[in-house]
Order: sequence, then structure tokens, then C-alpha cells
Amino acid sequence: MGMIIEDKIKLTLDRIYDAALKAANPSDCVTKNLIVTDNFLNIGEKKYKLNNYRNIFIISFGKAAYDMAKGAEKILKNKISKGIVVSNTRINEDIPRFRFLESTHPVPDKRSIDGAREIIKILNTSDENDLIIFLVSGGGSSIIALPEEGLSLEDKKTTTEILLKSGADINTINTIRKNISSIKGGGLLKYSYPSEVITLIMSDVVGDHIDVIASGPTVPDKSDFDTAWKEIVRLGVSEKLPARVVARLESISKKKFKKSNLSKNQTFVIGNNLKSLKSAEEKAKELGYDTQILNSQLEGETRFVARDLAKEIIKIKNFNLPINKPLCFIVGGETSVKVKGKGLGGRNSEFALSFAIGIRNESKISALFAGTDGIDGPTRAAGAYCNGNTITEVEKIGVNGEDKLLDNDSYTFFHEAGNLKITGPSGTNVNDIGIILIDK
Repeated sequence: MGMIIEDKIKLTLDRIYDAALKAANPSDCVTKNLIVTDNFLNIGEKKYKLNNYRNIFIISFGKAAYDMAKGAEKILKNKISKGIVVSNTRINEDIPRFRFLESTHPVPDKRSIDGAREIIKILNTSDENDLIIFLVSGGGSSIIALPEEGLSLEDKKTTTEILLKSGADINTINTIRKNISSIKGGGLLKYSYPSEVITLIMSDVVGDHIDVIASGPTVPDKSDFDTAWKEIVRLGVSEKLPARVVARLESISKKKFKKSNLSKNQTFVIGNNLKSLKSAEEKAKELGYDTQILNSQLEGETRFVARDLAKEIIKIKNFNLPINKPLCFIVGGETSVKVKGKGLGGRNSEFALSFAIGIRNESKISALFAGTDGIDGPTRAAGAYCNGNTITEVEKIGVNGEDKLLDNDSYTFFHEAGNLKITGPSGTNVNDIGIILIDK
């Protein structure tokens, strides 16, 4: 049933999506931001005199860790004393001076703890004459993990799984995670003290809040624990959490680190969702579309955000008729799915399904909703394509879109429709992107 959406439209959507991905290429983002001239390392407005440092350690973790490390090695070469990469994607080839450890995402396991411990080993060898460069990308929260003393990985895992299915805001989830971890929320700055620290970040968080990305392991914690805990209680999640975790959280009166015990640190965001959306916008214009970024900070419960977006797009279509040239609207951000059903899906395919229901019988509208990391929830897809005919066409083979949405079974729905977007892990992660086309 792959022809529900014309191949020509799919190709256009793919070309715009690929442009967004290209702008988020981690290696390029690093090489464009790390510049060495006359023995100075320049990052943004900052200058670091390389002769001042005895060692330079590079610690890269997250979904984009491998390519970020590749970019750093290209620039700093033999100035790197030691490097480590901890990621969930396998590597094709070794990077000189770097050791690679494979870990897991989105739920941490023993490899996550091993990765964190190996990083700490390196940090424990550093002193005040050393420079530590952290390369951080989304997924870091589970790729390296070290529970607070008295808590087990099982406690953390269960907590993470419950939180991810709760519909809680990503900021709330990360705040809770920080408070049951010994490395998140600035924890790594304690281990790297007294060395100087630079952090380069590929942001996968709406609004680029640096203390939230990968749960901010190299950024002093400014999260509002009280507000997060109130939301957890309000959603009824606290009753489901492991008893030791609840006891730990209830006993917290906000972690405070003494300034003296934290490394001198500087953080730079080198890639983010907006940069990718702008690149997608340029490509769409080049392909002859009248293009606009409609929203770069989509948040909220997936199915409702998608439904509202569908209404908005139909309004725009009706308001603009007759249109002189086809329209393209681009959105980005990260919504959250409240899992109530037993089906298989991720937030992007669920977004596409809810949007498809909203544009039912609007034959001129087509769309692609996909994650830039190439992985949509626990599925092998990045997301899905849909158009105004998707729901009625799939109904012909006895599959009901509304039922599938209620059962959180969007992956199965689009598998039946032949409209999954499958890319494999992309090695980057700057949130999600939606591309909506309105044809003449």
C-alpha cells in the first residue's frame, strides 16, 4: 500500500528532511566551532591558550558522540592526550587517541554505569593544569548513568520507564533523574575539579536549556525540584515509583554544590533544532515552495498538538486558496506521548497518525513527521508520512486510525499503510521535525 502517498511527494519531503539532518551533522558542527590559530583554541568569543595546558582530555557521550569526537580529533589531533566516546551507535572505525564504549538508550543498563565509571577514572587523573572538553549530545542521560549511593540501576531504570510513559514534561523527567544520579545536574564538574572545563553541546531540548540536555552533567544545577516533584505527585506517578527512590526524593531539600568544588566551566551550544529547521526552510524554498517555519518549540501531548496543527493547516489552506505556488510549513520541537494503550509506536508516528485523522479527506495536504535521530521511540522507524487520504485508504484494508491512536499503535498503522520513514540511527539528535506540504 506504499502508494497512498505519491513517490514524488515522498521524495520532496525526504529532500527537505535530509537538509535538516545535514545542518545537524555533529562532526561539522564541532569543526565549525573549534578553531585553532597560532596555538590558541577559539570557540565563539572565547580564546584558550593551548600552551597553558599540560593535558587535553576529550570526553564525548550521547547519541552524536562518535561523530562529535571525530570532528574534535580532526581539529586538535595530537594535542589530545586521551579521549573517550560512550554512545549507543556502533562505530565503523576507530578514532585515533579515543577509546570507544558502546552503551544503551533510552533505558540505562550495566554498560551505562561502566561508561560513567570510565569517564570518572579519566577525570580523577586530571589536575589544575589540564583542560577537559566535554562533547555532549541528547541521549546522554541513559548512555552514561551512575545512581546516587543507596539506589540501584534497577531503581533508576524503573523510574525512567515510569516517567517516560507518564506524560510528564521532559524538564520534569530530567529534574527527577538528576536528583537520583551522582553525575547529572553538574555532577561531572565535581569529578573534573580543579581542571578547566569546556562543554560543546548538540541540543535536543526545546529552547536549548543547557542544564536539561543529557540532564546537564557538566552544568551547575538550577532546576526547580519542588515544581517537578509537585507535577509527579499531581500525575499520580509518585505512587508507582520504587520506594527507595520516593524516600530519596522526599528527603531532598535541593542539592547545592559549593562553587569551590566545581570546575571553572564554559558551555557552547553548537547545533540545535532551529538551525536544522532553517536549513529545511532553505531547501524547501529552493524546491519552489512558499515556505515558513510555523513553530520551532512544539511541546505538549502529541495527539493534541498534532490535532491542533492539522486544524491550523486546514485554515491556512482555505485562507490561501487559490495559492500561486505550493506551500511548505515546517515545525520542530518535542512532544510527549501519554501511553495508555498496548500498541507499538513513538511520538513521531503518533503525531503523524493524529495529524492524518485531522486532515482526513484534505487531498492537497501531505506531511512527514520524524525524529532527527532516526529512532522513533522503541521502533525501528524515524517517523511516518501521511496525507489527506491516509485514513480512508487504510480503512479499506480494515485498519481503523482512531482505534490505533487510542491503543498507541501508530507504528503498526503506518506499517500497514507502507508509510513508515525508516532511516536507521542518524548519529545526531536535535529533536523532531515536521514538514507539511500544501499543493496547488
